Amino acid sequence: MPSTPNESSEGFRPGTIAKGKRKRVLSGMRPTGPLHIGHYFGALQNWLKMQEEYDCFFFVADWHALTTHYADTSLVAENTREVAIDWLSVGLDPAKATIFIQSQVPDHAELHLLLSMVTPLSWLERVPTYKEQIEQLRDKDLGTYGFLGYPLLQSADIVIYDADFVPVGEDQVPHVELTREIVRRFNAAYGPVNWKKARARALAVLEKQLGIESAGGDVKSETAHQRVEAAMHALTLDHRLSLLANAKVPMVEVLREPQAMLTETPRLPGTDGRRMAKSYGNAIWLSENTDSIRAKVRNMMTDPQRVRRTDPGRPEVCPVFAYHKLFSDAATAAEIDRDCRTAAIGCVDCKAKMADALVRWIEPIQQRRCDFEAHPQRVWDILDDGSVRARKAARRTMKRVREAIFSWERARGGAAGPTRATKKATTGN
Repeated sequence: MPSTPNESSEGFRPGTIAKGKRKRVLSGMRPTGPLHIGHYFGALQNWLKMQEEYDCFFFVADWHALTTHYADTSLVAENTREVAIDWLSVGLDPAKATIFIQSQVPDHAELHLLLSMVTPLSWLERVPTYKEQIEQLRDKDLGTYGFLGYPLLQSADIVIYDADFVPVGEDQVPHVELTREIVRRFNAAYGPVNWKKARARALAVLEKQLGIESAGGDVKSETAHQRVEAAMHALTLDHRLSLLANAKVPMVEVLREPQAMLTETPRLPGTDGRRMAKSYGNAIWLSENTDSIRAKVRNMMTDPQRVRRTDPGRPEVCPVFAYHKLFSDAATAAEIDRDCRTAAIGCVDCKAKMADALVRWIEPIQQRRCDFEAHPQRVWDILDDGSVRARKAARRTMKRVREAIFSWERARGGAAGPTRATKKATTGN
């Protein structure tokens, strides 16, 4: 049998999250309804592994829910609680990961606003999922900036925590790459040149391209640095980016560029063989009672070419066998594979065996869910504590972002120069 999630969240104590030098991971889910077993294998299973190896920030993306559900927000709060219960029930541990609500950290919205000042409109319009979702969700009015700008809000969600990695499937890699482009553009706009990491002739190259008097290529010349940077700030942002790229000059990172972390997601079809989705009515929910699960399994689609009991089957195309590979032990799955191909077992018995395995797997999750449902304040306490921790991390980022843009401390005489606010950038401290 596959292992069930751990029970470490039962011993939650506020503020006990592990500290250290771990790389940071950021991910979230929109609270648009209950979670199904496809969410577990598509994301939560990976999150459980990550919380053991990384400094994880997992958030309920209630603002993102508004991008498509702004007309009716009556269930956002309830769904936020239900999503959190599902997370805790499968084993996400608030002592190991920061679990919080997006809107409880208003700094996300401020950074989103500041990023919007330097992000070309065309970059948002070219996001692959933008036109796809408009086409798919024709019943909703998505002609809003909120929907167009949701990838930019995602970028703010990521970089405000100095995330090193964002776990995504291949179809979501363009979103992370957009974030990286926005970060580079933001750093070029507001971060000083990192002369310590510049190549020896970088200064001379920039001086020549800018048409200013050369300092003899002395890359350590602070006066020359200031003259070059002043000349670059008179240029358009795109021109500045081009010059820096040609001269191979790095910028001080006010914001950190994240990396996409490609995750393996086993294919788990819905009960009708299509992709499991709420809109298709083919999902098995993490919160579903066992009688309902068994009823859905009995009606599951099987190999369409196996019409009679005596017909040999093809497990590789049968949705029920896809479940056996995840929920049954290896010996049972091998036996089902063999007997299906030789018609030694019929679909009714095959489904019954799979239902038994699925129920055994999901029962511990549902037992923990019952406990959290009986103590809802405990769930809110976990979310509130995580939101406090998230705000502290976000505010550290926003302090250096504001200084990089406006130089408030320097103007008040509290900073020696423009690099003070950025010298600790991307350290996470």
